[in-house]
Amino acid sequence: MLESIRHADEQLFLFLNNLGSEPQDGFWLFITNKWSAVPIYFLLAYLILKSFRLKGLIYFLILASLMILATDQTSNLFKFSVERLRPCHSPWLDGMYRLVASRCGGQYGFFSAHAANITALAVLAGKTLAKSYKFVFPLILVWALLVAYSRIYVGVHFPGDVLFGMFVGGFYGFIFFNTWKYIHAKLQE
Repeated sequence: MLESIRHADEQLFLFLNNLGSEPQDGFWLFITNKWSAVPIYFLLAYLILKSFRLKGLIYFLILASLMILATDQTSNLFKFSVERLRPCHSPWLDGMYRLVASRCGGQYGFFSAHAANITALAVLAGKTLAKSYKFVFPLILVWALLVAYSRIYVGVHFPGDVLFGMFVGGFYGFIFFNTWKYIHAKLQE
């Protein structure tokens, strides 16, 4: 059973990865680069500051930092427990896919920390801002999906790595959003 799931994941990876073409590569390399999101982070911080003032922003940033730390460390725990090779370290896939990324990353890829972190942040920020800015949550989820897919496109993660990462990120995002709601309620007292 696990072997058939792994095989299906590899076949889906090969299909999705090979949909790409050289003219699209620059866009997906930009999306997958962690520094390309800095303007989005500043925009989210500005909207949170506008909605919840400086004290709220500080609490939000502390919570977001703790959430990313938790998500990232959970990813590392899985990577070194499951030990599933990344596509770019899988010798049986040599020559069958496009490695667009300039470097492959660590040896193991289950699950994608990029996908988990970006989804966690999307859920936390999107839910936090949902009452004040209804458009933010759907837009930030689209951004998270683009970043998650970019990991498949550039050849460093299987779809299962990305989907499980998004699931874990969503889980942490909702936990930390509930923590945010509790803290925000206390700030209102």
